[in-house]
Amino acid sequence: MRPDFLAHHEGDSVAVAVRDLSPGTVEGGYLTGPVAIQIDLRHDVPLGHKLALADLSAGDDVIEYGVRVGTASKNIHKGEYVHVHNVRSARWQTSVA
Repeated sequence: MRPDFLAHHEGDSVAVAVRDLSPGTVEGGYLTGPVAIQIDLRHDVPLGHKLALADLSAGDDVIEYGVRVGTASKNIHKGEYVHVHNVRSARWQTSVA
């Protein structure tokens, strides 16, 4: 069976849709880690976009590829669409002293 989404490392908080996804149960897996996982998808997720594998609170790190790629700008629930409306890229963040 072809996966609906893929995550890079066990412990990643987001995965990438490998096709356009609609709400409902979707199945995917990790390139390293468990063979298959199921998520109850809450929103449409376009091909190449991200979905949440775990609940994240505002301010939590968003982990992909086993590294921090962003910060949740608001609460994100498992199965939600993850994009610029709820994540701030870590690439452009700077510390303020």
